[in-house]
Amino acid sequence: MTRSASLRRGVTALFAAVCVALVPAMVAQDSAGPQPAPLPVPVAGPVDAPYPGTLSLLADLTNVTDRVIHVQERIPVTGARVTLLYPEWLPGDHSPVGPLAKIAGLVVTAQGKRIPWVRDRVNVYAFHVDLPQGAKTLEVNFQFLAPLRKQEGRICFSSEIADLSWNTVLLYPAGYFSRDIEFAPSVRLPEGWKFASALKVESQQGNLIHFQKTRLNTLVDSPLYAGAYYKREDLSTGPDNRVFLNIFADKAADLAITPEELQFHRNMVKEAAKLFQSRHYKQYDFLFSVSDTITFQGLEHHQSSEDSAGSNYFTDWNADIADRDLLAHEYSHSWNGKFRRPRDLWTPNFNVPMQNDLLWVYEGLTEYYGYVLTARSGMRSPEQTRNLMAAIAANLQASPGRDWRPLVDTTNQPIVSERSPVSWVSWQRAEEYYVEGLLIWLDADTKIRELSGGAKSLDDFARLFYGVDNGSLITKTYTFDDIVAALNAVQPYDWTAFLRSRIYQLQPQVPEEGFTQGGYRLIYNDTEPEWMKHGKSSSGASFASSLGFSVAAKGDLVNVWWGSLAYKAGITPDMHVEAVDDEAFSIANLRAAIGSAEKTDTPIKLLLKRGDRFSSVSLSYHGGLRYPHLERVKGTPDRLDEILAPSK
Repeated sequence: MTRSASLRRGVTALFAAVCVALVPAMVAQDSAGPQPAPLPVPVAGPVDAPYPGTLSLLADLTNVTDRVIHVQERIPVTGARVTLLYPEWLPGDHSPVGPLAKIAGLVVTAQGKRIPWVRDRVNVYAFHVDLPQGAKTLEVNFQFLAPLRKQEGRICFSSEIADLSWNTVLLYPAGYFSRDIEFAPSVRLPEGWKFASALKVESQQGNLIHFQKTRLNTLVDSPLYAGAYYKREDLSTGPDNRVFLNIFADKAADLAITPEELQFHRNMVKEAAKLFQSRHYKQYDFLFSVSDTITFQGLEHHQSSEDSAGSNYFTDWNADIADRDLLAHEYSHSWNGKFRRPRDLWTPNFNVPMQNDLLWVYEGLTEYYGYVLTARSGMRSPEQTRNLMAAIAANLQASPGRDWRPLVDTTNQPIVSERSPVSWVSWQRAEEYYVEGLLIWLDADTKIRELSGGAKSLDDFARLFYGVDNGSLITKTYTFDDIVAALNAVQPYDWTAFLRSRIYQLQPQVPEEGFTQGGYRLIYNDTEPEWMKHGKSSSGASFASSLGFSVAAKGDLVNVWWGSLAYKAGITPDMHVEAVDDEAFSIANLRAAIGSAEKTDTPIKLLLKRGDRFSSVSLSYHGGLRYPHLERVKGTPDRLDEILAPSK
């Protein structure tokens, strides 16, 4: 062995010895690193036991200038500590969107002295209050700061109209089911304002209204609309089915409703009575704002609904055909969603998370019944309804997100995105359990009619599933298996496989079987459907089936479909269209350019702006305008026409 080899061997042995010696030290050093701090004791879970005493609540809406609601609560308490919760999970919102950031000025007093509160370090919706010895009542004061600008949230309060959701203006004690906590609610309105609510009035002194005592779950489910311009229309079908349309407007002229329009709304209530053959409310109140200041709302409640439309809803009846099903949709929720609710969506209070996997029933079936009732009532024609269904299918056809994400997972989207817009909706998928759910339930309806030879339909399912316990307001929950059992009771079939293949498995193909079984097929041509020519739809246009984007009237891109011609050309949703074929952008110019390109080999040129940078894009498209329609297939049963026709 040479000296150098011996030296190398000695060094190697020494290095190995040092490494062995260092291992325990390295392990010790790793184990001595940071460790997680222990979590605070969780907030007490709810138990089904009466809360001692009645909470009083006053919401003062008189500050219309600042849009600030002043809140006063009196909460009976016992013991040494109480935890107060601000509602986080609200039925109908399907996500934890309680507007906690909008409350301010929280002050708690007891026995005439201010006492501190401490927000829970993990559950920010919980406030801990240590009680002075002998304290029997807490005085709680705070403000709800209603959004002043749309970027701050939904505009629910203006100089003429207020939409008061009680969950935004209260704290409640943790540890109890919401049905076990009693409230005595009150509201103070601006002078001269009128109001409507499913709550029953106990007394009124001028602009101060005291409502009868009610449980927390009912209070949160009974919003209040108030305003300077108000009109009430009777839609009742009889003394046993009292329904009212409460209209609030920016100005008196917008309250005008023609006899024909009124009859359409009465027809809708009548058709719902025939469909469900039951009612699960003592009285139903549509709380409806027709306003250009109050932001859109459509939210279901058991005995009422919060609804909104543009100020011209009545004065220009054809202005917004596309959204005409809003009232029918929310009304149907009284049966589907409020009376019957998925078991995992029912929670004991408003701070227990909900599970959304059956929203394709809760919302998808409601969307279907909303379309059906709107057509049967005459509020929308059968042709308009068919073409709107065609538009749904066309948009889904252009959206490749179904290649990776099953429909059932879109029920998580309200939680994932907190109901905020996403950039690439056609790839990410939005809350498609609404519209794709509609197509699946149309498929089910036409399949039942086909298998039964026209003797049965999804109307029979409605009567069987929602017509039970007539008059009851107690929620009756259901599971997937309950849905399957009810469908089989109407018409035997492998409904488990039918639903699981369409909802729980990847389904790249758009469900168009409802069209074909209904006697129609989806086609495209250059004839613009009537519903696109009016109101909101005229402020922009969709070219999803041709160029692959939709655009607002002033050129802002609304959506770019993933994988489309526009997408491949580098067009993104944050761009603005400045010009089309060297002419200033307009919807008309873009349509004309598409029409001209159909007859030549010349590409369509777009000048786009993104931030401060301009770019030119040439789109080699020559397929012409492609509007979706449903075309009647001769010699086939017209089941879709039967579905949309008024009930006999």
